[in-house]
Amino acid sequence: MDLNRIAELAKQDAGCRFHSIAHFLTKEALWGAFDGLRKGAAAGVDGVTYADYQEHVAENIVKLQEKLKSGRYRAQPLRRIYIDKEDGRKRPISIPALEDKIVQRATVELLNAIFAQDFLDCSYGFRPGRSAHDALDEVGRVICRRINK
Repeated sequence: MDLNRIAELAKQDAGCRFHSIAHFLTKEALWGAFDGLRKGAAAGVDGVTYADYQEHVAENIVKLQEKLKSGRYRAQPLRRIYIDKEDGRKRPISIPALEDKIVQRATVELLNAIFAQDFLDCSYGFRPGRSAHDALDEVGRVICRRINK
């Protein structure tokens, strides 16, 4: 079953409950998640970069999916770095390992397919293809409509 079918089921029945969704984290879903990662992103605690993982990507994706299916997958600790802020203080940044990024992205895609139907069209927070600027534009449109009435 693909994500479009899951989205369709969730849209048809708002009360639909998905009791087990882990099996949707297929090799194809993981491959797509890997392909969508930033290629130049910093490595996590394991030191694995996008280029390193890509050298044996087919084998790596198969192993990752096997770990997920068997329950052996465990997220790795985050690598913590600090970047300078304009006021001289440091801002902490946590960087996940590459495989954790893959699993997170694939999971987000799956959850978005299920829950996107539940959000109102006027909802902008943390939704794909929407930004704070879009929300501000909508607020401006609503205010202008009310003033003109």
